[in-house]
Amino acid sequence: MHGEKGNGIVTIRKKSFVLVLAIAFFVGMSATMGGILLIENGIVGGTVKLSKKEYSYYQQLDQRYSKLNQLYNEVTDNFYKKPNEEDLETGMYKGLIAGLGDPYSAYMTKEEYQSWTDTTLGEFDGIGITFSTNDNGEFVIVSTIDGTPADKAGLKAGDLILAVNGKTYDNMDAVSAAVKGKAGTKVTVTYERDGKQKTATMTRETIINDTVKSKMLEDNIGYIEISSFEEHTAEEFSEELKKMEAKKVKGFVIDLRENGGGIVDAGVDIADELLGKGTITYLQDQKGEKQYITSDKNATELPYVLLVNENTASTSEILAAAVKDDGKNPLVGTTTFGKGIVQTTGELTDGSALKITTMQYFSPKGNQINGKGVKPDYTVKNSENGKTDKQLEKAKELLKKK
Repeated sequence: MHGEKGNGIVTIRKKSFVLVLAIAFFVGMSATMGGILLIENGIVGGTVKLSKKEYSYYQQLDQRYSKLNQLYNEVTDNFYKKPNEEDLETGMYKGLIAGLGDPYSAYMTKEEYQSWTDTTLGEFDGIGITFSTNDNGEFVIVSTIDGTPADKAGLKAGDLILAVNGKTYDNMDAVSAAVKGKAGTKVTVTYERDGKQKTATMTRETIINDTVKSKMLEDNIGYIEISSFEEHTAEEFSEELKKMEAKKVKGFVIDLRENGGGIVDAGVDIADELLGKGTITYLQDQKGEKQYITSDKNATELPYVLLVNENTASTSEILAAAVKDDGKNPLVGTTTFGKGIVQTTGELTDGSALKITTMQYFSPKGNQINGKGVKPDYTVKNSENGKTDKQLEKAKELLKKK
């Protein structure tokens, strides 16, 4: 399974398929006889024979796409300057997917898809933000990566992205593509915080995101922070967990706060190390068909606590919901973001790609995540300007009792 860092997107990985947009029109129909349609097309004999089934198929295409062809001809004939046909085609593909009204579905050009792929591998040129959409369809920053241009410019989780280089967008992938660019170039982001509009001009850098960080806390308690789920996150987490086990720590904290998600496979692999045999999550499509993802019997024996907050989203919520339903190790913090839908991404034959929401996922016990989030076992809020991390302190308190 494959996900999207930088725009809060989650996808099922490496399902290749071809998007075919068939546009067919009738030209010079001459006669229909006994279920056979004769169409003049300039080939030898002047006609092509179609079965009744084929005729129905082309009739359906005509009904569906004849208006598109009419618009295309009007634009190419009457626009005040000669349109770029490739741009028109790209616009048609993007418009088709935009008609879904889903900010997570998109058609990506070859260049956009390459940029998106680079991001999921954990290295890209940009400013270092993860963002998603809120209930109002606004682009909200979920987290910033420490030490990146966005972090240095003061951008924070909760800021609303209004424009990039003065241009507004209605698609997450378009925003992501606008923010990213060659290292050393500048980009200006207009954003809103507490009702006030601000701008920040930043110089893009090559972002290498170390998604797993660990340290030892007092009282022999370990701490592992996962900032996002990318190509090597599960492997890095496994290495840190083995170190904790070798040190025979009393327990450890897994910090998923401000984690906007990413590659689903990475979250599932980590859940497999934390849970015994059972269901991690299940996905359901529009037909009600379910796909179960399970863990094996091998799991760490160390106790742990998950830290979550309102910016814990997507893949992070799969992991959090699975741990909560397992009931053996607690969640501490605030209710998570509530993005429980999955995008399938497939590369097309010309190198472009389609990313489309295909399923939503549920907790092992069938609890809906999308639009609701995961409520922690212990609700603890941190003060915005407080010096004490109350959520972390609660996690340590619970581990000391164990």
